[in-house]
Amino acid sequence: MTALVWYRDDLRISDHGALSAAASAHASVVPVYVLDDKAPGIRSPSGAARWWLAQSLRALQASLRERGATLMLRKGSAPAVIAALAREAGADAVYWNEIAQAPHKAVEDQLATALTDLGITVHRFPGDLLVSPSQIRNKEGRGLRVFTPFWRRVLALGDPPKPLPAPKTLNGVANLASDRLEDWKLEPSGPDWAGGLRDNWTPGEASAQAALKAFLGGGIAGYSSDRDRPDHAGTSRLSPHLRFGEISPRQIWYAARFAAAEHPRLSADIEKFLSELGWREFCRHLLFDIPDLATRNLQPHFDGFPWKQDAKGLRAWQRGKTGYPIVDAGMRELWHTGVMHNRVRMVVASLLVKHLLIDWREGEQWFWDTLVDADAGSNPANWQWVAGSGADAAPYFRVFNPILQGEKFDPDGIYVRRWVPELAALPDKLIHQPWTATPIELASAGVELGKTYPPPIVDHKVGRERALAAYATIRGG
Repeated sequence: MTALVWYRDDLRISDHGALSAAASAHASVVPVYVLDDKAPGIRSPSGAARWWLAQSLRALQASLRERGATLMLRKGSAPAVIAALAREAGADAVYWNEIAQAPHKAVEDQLATALTDLGITVHRFPGDLLVSPSQIRNKEGRGLRVFTPFWRRVLALGDPPKPLPAPKTLNGVANLASDRLEDWKLEPSGPDWAGGLRDNWTPGEASAQAALKAFLGGGIAGYSSDRDRPDHAGTSRLSPHLRFGEISPRQIWYAARFAAAEHPRLSADIEKFLSELGWREFCRHLLFDIPDLATRNLQPHFDGFPWKQDAKGLRAWQRGKTGYPIVDAGMRELWHTGVMHNRVRMVVASLLVKHLLIDWREGEQWFWDTLVDADAGSNPANWQWVAGSGADAAPYFRVFNPILQGEKFDPDGIYVRRWVPELAALPDKLIHQPWTATPIELASAGVELGKTYPPPIVDHKVGRERALAAYATIRGG
């Protein structure tokens, strides 16, 4: 008896329901990953995320090989490819973990029909969520649109099922053809812009588990406040590992609960950390109900918002040359490392959609292209939150002041000096607003506004007033 295990955004061997069940019930197992860039409605990973995918697949290949199985790589339409591979392998069953998104479910259903027609049994398992969207519904049967009651409902359900151990051994099937990962060209070449990604990340399940262990073993102390400080190493750095399923939410949940029991003094920090896991869950539940989350305003009145077409402003923002140091530091960190500190993400997003009046979808797409943790739920939900057009959104009139945000969360200018080195010699009191420095202060720091560093792309007060005026047009004045 042979089973196929279809891998997607669950690139691990532990707490993998489909793999565990297949290994228990079948003499041999064929794990397969299908690169399907053309499935309707499914956003393919872009840029930085494709680099991560390549590394993660290599790590998964090694883990499976150690246990006796080979990860098959195939490219094409997933239903057709998997049905064909099942016939090649003589498989009598195919297993997979579900993805609670409408486009993915459509592909799963298409595959299930094709396999059933071939007499091949289908086994589906809960995917990478703490709870199923069907468990969190309002009286009308819809998902919740406000985070706090959503998270209360999740917590009220109690602990999710315990994570599953990795199979100790797997029996593979010989003589099956697989694509070469290198032939998929997921990694950049000519030029190779991924040097910063390699310097900052080691994708794979082992690295995810090590990061979680290190964080809960001490790094989480002070998380409630330090998570907002880009100048501190105060976050878990688990988001890309979660994005590709190298670690599951259930594994994080139980590890965090165990750490809280072992170290009660960390309980408040751990609860805050778990609520951030809850925000990811909330965004995924939103996506379950709203498949076009990345393109449609959840607040319909935003459909009439007077966004500006500003290619020059967008380009300056993308390149980290807005003249606001905290914003430029964030955008340069993103380009170099594939991530950006969460507090800074809010500040840079606010500048784009409010100071510059550029459509949030432009920023969402740029983040999709450049983030290693670009998530189909969190990325658009977060952008809509900042824009004011989404679920549980920040009010549009909340316009972040990039100067005050920098001074509050990077008070010593450590973060700005790292990513905007041309300002490094400025004193702390000027690092977040270099245009207020005297000519002597600028000269002594080697800064020449307009040449070595740009002036602000728009004055904060002017940008805020313009944003509020634009908002008034859709609110009836």
